[in-house]
Amino acid sequence: MKKLLLLVLLVLAGPVRAAGPAPLARPKLVVGIVIDQMRYDFLYRYWDKYPAGGFKRLMGEGFNYTSCHYNYVPTYTGPGHASVYTGTTPAVHGIVGNNWWLRDEGRATYVTEDRAVQAVGGSAQAGQQSPRHLLANTIGDELRLATNFQSKVIGVSMKDRGSILPAGHSATGAYWFDGGNGAFITSTFYMSALPEWVRTFNAAGHAARYLAQPWNPLLPLAQYTESSADDVPWESAFKGEDRPVFPHNLPVLAAISPPALKSTLQAAGEKPLQPSAQNLDLIRSTPFGNALTADFALAALRAEQLGQRGITDMLAISFSCTDYVGHQFGPNSVEAEDTYLRLDRDLARLFAALDAQVGKGQALVFLTADHAAAHAVGFLQAHRLPGGGAGPALMRDSLQQALVRRHGPGQWLLSYENQQAYLNHALIQQKGLELSKVQHEVAADLLLLPGVAQSRTALDLERGHWESGMGMYQENGFYAPRSGDVLTVLAPGWLEAYGYPVVKGTTHGASWAYDTHVPLLFWGWGVKPGESAADINITDIAPTLAQWLRIQEPSGCSGKPLREVLGR
Repeated sequence: MKKLLLLVLLVLAGPVRAAGPAPLARPKLVVGIVIDQMRYDFLYRYWDKYPAGGFKRLMGEGFNYTSCHYNYVPTYTGPGHASVYTGTTPAVHGIVGNNWWLRDEGRATYVTEDRAVQAVGGSAQAGQQSPRHLLANTIGDELRLATNFQSKVIGVSMKDRGSILPAGHSATGAYWFDGGNGAFITSTFYMSALPEWVRTFNAAGHAARYLAQPWNPLLPLAQYTESSADDVPWESAFKGEDRPVFPHNLPVLAAISPPALKSTLQAAGEKPLQPSAQNLDLIRSTPFGNALTADFALAALRAEQLGQRGITDMLAISFSCTDYVGHQFGPNSVEAEDTYLRLDRDLARLFAALDAQVGKGQALVFLTADHAAAHAVGFLQAHRLPGGGAGPALMRDSLQQALVRRHGPGQWLLSYENQQAYLNHALIQQKGLELSKVQHEVAADLLLLPGVAQSRTALDLERGHWESGMGMYQENGFYAPRSGDVLTVLAPGWLEAYGYPVVKGTTHGASWAYDTHVPLLFWGWGVKPGESAADINITDIAPTLAQWLRIQEPSGCSGKPLREVLGR
């Protein structure tokens, strides 16, 4: 009787099916956030002043890698963005700096310069840009390939290189800010005309409105206890200011340039400001440029219905104004602290919008930086800490003069870029000299200059291999067709001072921890709260995303998936 009853139940239950693989699960949207020039310690330095919705939400609900570093030099914006999204180093993706020397053309080039394309929505100078110099695919390219180009991938930044390199070669769109007209623009590499939603956004005159108010500190000035005094000699004032102190009267400071604002405001149905705020590019050096970037990213989220179309999309956002503020005022300034406190609020409204429009927990977000930053030289010296400024122009001239004394007249040095000397190969051959010999002479000359700790020749890098140390950093950042003949390493605390002998603000580019150690946070879809102190590289982000998305790694990827956050 029991056997008969069991048989009846089995018949009623229907045929037994073999277990198959689970349906493919992907987040609805991937959001990459790169904060330009963010030091890792800024997560904690201003912790007590961050509200709950921005950085604290990421760290409380997400996964925090506390020892993420760049593994090459030079640590600049172009190489940083390229490395995050390609999962490899400049030795493979070819972005060796923000600029480099083109030997076959006898001129310098810019990282995203492309004279074969035209501006869309802005000036030719601002708009002739594309990712043609990038030699490897990005994770966004791979997402597009994996979905037969149905996924949308969009890059947004104030900087052209901050949107173009993350978006990749096959992007749906990349948009950057043109200070000449206060608009977000693109190039014919992506499209022939701006979408209607972009034109509507630009016509609203957002940049002008932000510049219509003074930059006052968000909190009472006395509460900025994590920063230096407001008036110190190593900070740079805005043009038109006597001292680099709050308040910064932006409406007055901005009224010094082209008459683009009046027509922009009239097109948006606004009355012109008095006085007219015309230098719209000024917004880059204020926290309001980050707010403008967030505004535009949110407009893209809505208009393009990112993550709301039944297929995974990607939005790459780079917040650039932290870099401009850092360069001008340094990382210990009240201005830098105020910029991060305001950015935290911009992040909070971005995360709230993701919850509302994509769905809570349906977007996968990562946040990192394209490089960090050194302390201002004046700050270090005021506290009896080692550091100094080396003038690139002085270094270039010193090398040129040494070569003239040694080998006679001639333009021996073509350029000094990215802490690298580019020698005149044609002249060296004409004089019957051996290139490797001249390279080693220049390497020796560099070691005589103040602040230079090490130097290494291109020939040494091509023939050698380093698993760690300075040689490894230089090898990973070296791509022979674009890199120089001799590479320089400045001592810890020393930086390139372009206004030498006056050293104001700060910069970056070194392989020391203050330039390589950056935050890395994952949050949202599939991320369990946690923290890891494992030593990881910035190149590990892209292969980790590839694992999450179940797609191929970018074409030149050399990083490894991060198992802790993947839970595997």
